[in-house]
Amino acid sequence: MNVQDSRTPISKEQILHEAVHLADEKGIESLSMRALGKRLGVEAMSLYNHVAGKEEMLDGMVDLVVMEIDLPDEKEDWRKAMRKRALSARDAFARHPWVSVLIDSRLGGGPGRLRYFESVIGSLRRSGFSLQLSARAFSLIDSYIYGFGRQSASLASTDANTANAAKDFLSTLPLNEYPYLREIASDHAAGPGYNEAEDFEFGLTLILDGLQRLLDSGQS
Repeated sequence: MNVQDSRTPISKEQILHEAVHLADEKGIESLSMRALGKRLGVEAMSLYNHVAGKEEMLDGMVDLVVMEIDLPDEKEDWRKAMRKRALSARDAFARHPWVSVLIDSRLGGGPGRLRYFESVIGSLRRSGFSLQLSARAFSLIDSYIYGFGRQSASLASTDANTANAAKDFLSTLPLNEYPYLREIASDHAAGPGYNEAEDFEFGLTLILDGLQRLLDSGQS
């Protein structure tokens, strides 16, 4: 918690950073002007001098997290660039689980998101992707990242350990009715060798391989 000296004026940046910390610690549902004002040591109404309301604050929070994602280098191979930024985005969403639920529902584009969009699209276009294929590739990769992040956050909220969550799920299944479901839950998700990061990279590689084939064939 960052208790603000009442004699020291607060800034919009301070408000947004503290809002991110609050959401990280207690969940996005805990975010309110009143709770945020208490953490900053100011009256909730004073926050409206810096943000128009909760919607603007959510846009700013998402923008801050997007700015944590590694952007493609202009000289970087597109596959390497897309893999690096996908892994970086996954790490950012792991630090801020609430973001994957919000990011594609926010219509406002702050400087962080705009730089992110421009950099990713630019990487694809410079590599020979048509305008249409660039848009589809961007949408496909980000849909995968967001979806994986939501699934991971959902499991984390159910149980801090994926294996334990899978075991709890198994205990609710009738022994003989769902043999294949029990098999994958017990031997894969609950098994000692389960690795969420490897699962993420497996899907990401399939996507990048498919896009490479389209690029090589000249399809759009």
